[in-house]
Amino acid sequence: MARPIRMLSASEIFFVTLRCIQRRYLLSPSTETNEVLGGVLARAVRLHGVELFAFSIVSSHIHLVVRAPRGNLPRFMQYFSTNVSKKVGRLVDWRGSFWERRYSAEPVLDETALLERVRYVLSHGVKEGLVRLVRDWPGLSCLPLLLDGKPRSFRWFDWTRRSSGNAGRATRPLLDKRWAESEELRLTPLPNPGLRGRKAVRAFVRRSVRAIEEQASREYRTVLGRAGVLRQHPHTRPPPASTRKPRPTCHTSIRELLEGFRECYRGFLEKYREASIRWRNGDVTACFPEAAIKPFVWPASKAIPLA
Repeated sequence: MARPIRMLSASEIFFVTLRCIQRRYLLSPSTETNEVLGGVLARAVRLHGVELFAFSIVSSHIHLVVRAPRGNLPRFMQYFSTNVSKKVGRLVDWRGSFWERRYSAEPVLDETALLERVRYVLSHGVKEGLVRLVRDWPGLSCLPLLLDGKPRSFRWFDWTRRSSGNAGRATRPLLDKRWAESEELRLTPLPNPGLRGRKAVRAFVRRSVRAIEEQASREYRTVLGRAGVLRQHPHTRPPPASTRKPRPTCHTSIRELLEGFRECYRGFLEKYREASIRWRNGDVTACFPEAAIKPFVWPASKAIPLA
């Protein structure tokens, strides 16, 4: 099945999902994995100038609520996903493909939908019956940053420096302080008029957490618990999901916005395909629509004839 063509506007907020290969628990929480993930995320956000509103990192996947004002979401995700796969893959001794497929990114079109995405991010670990309380999840979560608004410090490990010199790399610890650089991970305030000020944000987060935990307590009589999550081996492959829902085209609570987005996307696809035909035939002046990613061609390559 062909992958959907992306329409990535620099002004929109996106709900991004990145899943591990075969949904394995390659991101299982540990002190080392959390430190590496926090450092990679903080550095990626700083270098690429993206606005990070919320995130959750669970054993088998990652969710980010982000906006890329520079229009560089693909570059940010390439940097982030590549460094996670290399560094965490080395920590958990995983060889081969790390991610199941390319990341998904759906635009969030209204304030209510944005708050719903934040609640969904916060619910991970609890909604699956792994832990009883949101704060009990041992992996990285945006909960502390949403509650106090203060950045968290992590270390970025520069393994290029680790590889330099005459001594063999095998004798050099992966997480040694000699090649560690400090990074700060901070959240961008949610752009909802009703959440201006720390007090309003804390009240929203606490209401959301209470609702998440109350619903989960009705669904799960017992949970795996924090210690049980920490005992899970990163190479574990969970049973196949009984049902897999298709990815939505966007997130919105307003029917008119949904219909408008679908109409806009249809027009975008039509212009993209027209430009793509010209591009494949060697016309490098083909004009792609705004927010499109041009197909890659090798320099000086010959035109590809249409079938």
